[in-house]
Amino acid sequence: MNTELLIMAAGMGSRFGGLKQIEPIGPNGEMILDFSIYDAVKAGFNKAVFIIKKEIEKEFREVCGKRIEKMIDVDYAFEELDKLPAGYSVPEGRQKPWGTAHAVLCARDIVKSPFAVINADDFYGQTSYQLIHDELVKNENMCMVGYKLGNTITENGTVSRGVCEVENGFLKSVTEHTALDKNSGIPLDKIVSMNMWGLSPDIFPYMEKEFRLFLDERINEPKSECYLPSVVSKRIVEENKPVKVLETAEKWYGVTYREDMDSVREAMEKYINEGLYEL
Repeated sequence: MNTELLIMAAGMGSRFGGLKQIEPIGPNGEMILDFSIYDAVKAGFNKAVFIIKKEIEKEFREVCGKRIEKMIDVDYAFEELDKLPAGYSVPEGRQKPWGTAHAVLCARDIVKSPFAVINADDFYGQTSYQLIHDELVKNENMCMVGYKLGNTITENGTVSRGVCEVENGFLKSVTEHTALDKNSGIPLDKIVSMNMWGLSPDIFPYMEKEFRLFLDERINEPKSECYLPSVVSKRIVEENKPVKVLETAEKWYGVTYREDMDSVREAMEKYINEGLYEL
């Protein structure tokens, strides 16, 4: 069965002032994204779809796309502010993207197989890709990879995390918590979502319905966003679509703070030395 990796990359490089300014973390100039694609290919994914802004397409293809196309089939979806359902238009002054649910919806005409959603600049770990790929192949359920909170926090500041309530291996709810660190009072073995979701194309009609409801209620709020976890959580109840939680012992890495770069580099160097990556 074909499986696709949907990569949210529209904001990639924005905190560094552009894609070319992204600091490499691997010995040959690799970005986190290179390690993610390596892991996805190894797990069995056979297509990568990048969600990007049209305005960065040329630079993205040059900096990332050309290299990744040698590893896996690549396609592109464009997250544009005016890519709205019929009957809606962008309010004057709106600049902020419409949120992660809208970003995924922008790939609706391209994604035709069960797919995993990831953030382009997050490192999820090899076993996480294997877990989600194997679940997508054997099951129609939605799923997500669940990380222990303690494996996702940084020493360099506080973080926001979606804290999960899990019952009998299935997701009951996700609650967003801000300003978390290891002393926040939430157990470090509590399961959190790092936005690694397993979905199938049958979610798109429901997602569009939810996005329309969001626009009806909040289109004129300049900073409002429609989030993927909220849509998935509502679908659990409204359409009785369970979300299986695939717990992983992997450590998640990301660059929430510039100081996180050093720990990410050290981790990748360790993984390379252990033989996990042949770069």
